[in-house]
Amino acid sequence: MNKTIVLIVLFLLCHTSMYSQNVIRGIIIDNNSEKPLSEVLISIKNTIFTTKTDLNGAFHIKALSKGNYILEIKLNGFETQNLPLELSNNTIDLGVILLFRDFTDQLDLSIITISDDELNNDASAADNISGLLQASKDIFLRTAAFEFSSSFFKVKGLDSGNGKVLINGIQMNKVYDGRAQWSNWGGLNDVLRNQEFSNGLAASNVTFGGILGTTNMNTRASLQRPGTRFSYSSSNRSYVHRAMATHTTGISKNGWAMTFSASRRAGTEGFNDGTSYNAYSVFTSIEKKINDHHSINFTGIFTPNRRGKSSPNTQEVFDLKGIEFNEYWGNLNGRKLNSRIKEVVEPILMLNHYWDISENATLQTNASYQFGKIGNSRLDFNGGANPSPTYYQTLPSYFLRTNDLSGAYISQENFVNNGQLDWYRIFDANTTNTNAGLNNAYVLYEDRNDDKQITVNTIYNLEINNHISINGKLEYKRLRSQNFAEVLDLLGGSGYLDINNFADSEAQMQNDILNPNRVVGVGDAFRYNFNLKSDFINAFAQGQFKYNKVDFFAAVMVSQITNQREGLYKNGRFENNSLGASEKINFTNYGVKTGTTYKISGRNLINANVAYLTQAPTIRNSFSNSRENNNIVEDLKSEKVFSADASYIRRSSIITSRVSAYYTSIKDATEISFYFADGVGGDNTAFVQEIVSGIKKKQLGLELGLEAQVTATIKLKGAAAIGSFVYANNPNLYLTSDVTNEGIFDEKGRSGNYISNLKNYKIAAGPHQAYSAGFEYRDPNYWWIGATVNFFNNTYVDIAPLTRSRNFYSDADGLTFPDYDLESANQLLQQEKFDAYKVVNLVGGKSWKIDGYYISAFATVNNLLNTAYKSGGFEQGRNANYNELSADKALDKPVFGNKYWYGRGTTYFLNLNFSF
Repeated sequence: MNKTIVLIVLFLLCHTSMYSQNVIRGIIIDNNSEKPLSEVLISIKNTIFTTKTDLNGAFHIKALSKGNYILEIKLNGFETQNLPLELSNNTIDLGVILLFRDFTDQLDLSIITISDDELNNDASAADNISGLLQASKDIFLRTAAFEFSSSFFKVKGLDSGNGKVLINGIQMNKVYDGRAQWSNWGGLNDVLRNQEFSNGLAASNVTFGGILGTTNMNTRASLQRPGTRFSYSSSNRSYVHRAMATHTTGISKNGWAMTFSASRRAGTEGFNDGTSYNAYSVFTSIEKKINDHHSINFTGIFTPNRRGKSSPNTQEVFDLKGIEFNEYWGNLNGRKLNSRIKEVVEPILMLNHYWDISENATLQTNASYQFGKIGNSRLDFNGGANPSPTYYQTLPSYFLRTNDLSGAYISQENFVNNGQLDWYRIFDANTTNTNAGLNNAYVLYEDRNDDKQITVNTIYNLEINNHISINGKLEYKRLRSQNFAEVLDLLGGSGYLDINNFADSEAQMQNDILNPNRVVGVGDAFRYNFNLKSDFINAFAQGQFKYNKVDFFAAVMVSQITNQREGLYKNGRFENNSLGASEKINFTNYGVKTGTTYKISGRNLINANVAYLTQAPTIRNSFSNSRENNNIVEDLKSEKVFSADASYIRRSSIITSRVSAYYTSIKDATEISFYFADGVGGDNTAFVQEIVSGIKKKQLGLELGLEAQVTATIKLKGAAAIGSFVYANNPNLYLTSDVTNEGIFDEKGRSGNYISNLKNYKIAAGPHQAYSAGFEYRDPNYWWIGATVNFFNNTYVDIAPLTRSRNFYSDADGLTFPDYDLESANQLLQQEKFDAYKVVNLVGGKSWKIDGYYISAFATVNNLLNTAYKSGGFEQGRNANYNELSADKALDKPVFGNKYWYGRGTTYFLNLNFSF
């Protein structure tokens, strides 16, 4: 077998060498400034051979002998040029070639629709398509980014961790949960334009990638567009104001290039009440071109940001207060103060070395260090009543279930007229306790994780000849993460007792039994304190082959990861399994993928890809409750992922389209949830960790994108996503808790084994069907307008697995409830499907060029008709058995009904740009 491969490769090499080579030369300059342009990408289409211009704008490229080819000239911010060439056995000197600024690029389409809160919302799935904004010209993917994102749409029904995000070849997905933290580089649109996107299973030159594709953002200073740019934005979505300034020097004669960018985003309130926004962004990239073969680039990114979160609510709450309602804030001293603030401060320092070994080989070596903190604040109340304004005992439904109409009326009046967090009551309770010599009833604290991550990798690219290239990568990543709760504010009190009031005994109440009954103050760690350690090694290799009629590639990947928890507290509920190091969790994983493109003609292509890979469970899904103990999820396995797709692509002067079919199977997935449950093991109540393992998921569907340039100024466009995303088996389930509840949980806090009957239930992945149709008019005088109508269907609530297990129908003695009715149970467990809805969006803008200065303005209006729609939601796990759930759902207003997120009403975004 190996000899055969060697002979094939030698044959291809010899076959190629039989052709004599041509040389094509030229010089690229800016049409406006008449200055030479460096780092312009020069390539011959349908071959793998490329080069770039030097500091003087000059290039030379070896090409195939004899034949007709297309020479493509491309530089970000300029119009791409395609020059037809007829090659013989001579050197072709193209002389000076003028490159013209891309006027439409001033419109900055990348920030029209998605705002930062959509990219960072803990419950949102929009971050899995945010990388498509600038990197892809594919009509379907851009429609998904611009039109579908506000509905929590997931491409192919997959979580964002299946898409890999890189900066300069360094993967930025978090080790903890597999997702990219987009706020780490938020507000830096100007300097993140240079993106290379590989859709789905397509080949990437820098990584094996995920089944949702790869986005690689290149911050190299020499590739940034020279000049200065100022912009201002205003919106009512998340931030209200944004100001940004960017300056790039271009490459000087002595080989230096520099880019600096800064922005400020702020707002006291977005669309949802009390959602403040406060963010700064600073960026610098400095490159030194040492000689024709070596360059070094330093990148620094610092984007500290704070934003107020918004709450999911039951329909009862939305009916009383509207879709803008947010329970997390209350008035204090004349301003809205949100108790739940997410703060991200994680600077990124990066050093990249670029080595052009030869005309056909490059080696890029990268090192990065990211450090800082992520904090999520909230209230704790071990000495007081639940302060939430939507606490179930304060809502009308709580009184209606006992026919207390008077209590329900009073509750409704109080909630409608106020219904926000009562900061004054909280301060008063703490002050009263202090005066009585008691500890705080309430405290404001922050769940913190302080990460330190080092990544080193090297990427090798070799173009063997005009048809064959190979890519390879070696990578090492080291994460050290400290996780703890920290007191932010005593809220008028003198100290807070660090105990868990729900525990069974005084000893078990201690969060750290080595420091019993500890009273903490501002800046102190409490509740939990532990470290996470992770070491990751990865290798990737790929071969790409391009010919006149067929392109194909094959890639392999192997990785090894080791994760471990180290407890710093000896928890009173887990004395023997909380302090010190856990067992090490080791996984070795691999992946293979291949794909081919058959060129029916220059305008019609067929593409197909297939992949099989294993991926280690994230740290989040490896420990059943990492805040309290070292327990590792039982029978923990790597996920097994199989994915395949096939596409037909049409490209002509009038119509550009793609239709794709896809199938993905994911096996042995693990999911962990945390909630209070009534009816565990009969009639017990406990705060539980629900561990569901061995999950199998199946996603299949169609994607369609179409653009038609019907006239020189009018373009019609449409897109459709038709999917079916379901659970494909009945996985295992068990519960853990830090209380025993009369033997329901053993000494390790573990319940018995269950089977959760999830098969054929729908996966909550936003709308399974999404459609878009619209038009765009671009006037020759550089003004434009567009509109789309978007239709969404088959959106489902996220189901509670425990209610689909035997716990749902089992009494305390293990027997079925005496009054259990199968038909009634099936109705209770029917998955909620949201109503279909449509959303109309408008966009328009105008650009001017005045003596080398570029000015542009554009505005968008989303959800023009102010449609109210549910974009997501979940079943509350509180009603864990048949008796609890049937009693609750029998009410006109369930006490523990499903919780929802609503999409925004009518919103706008306005942007002004000035550049030169």
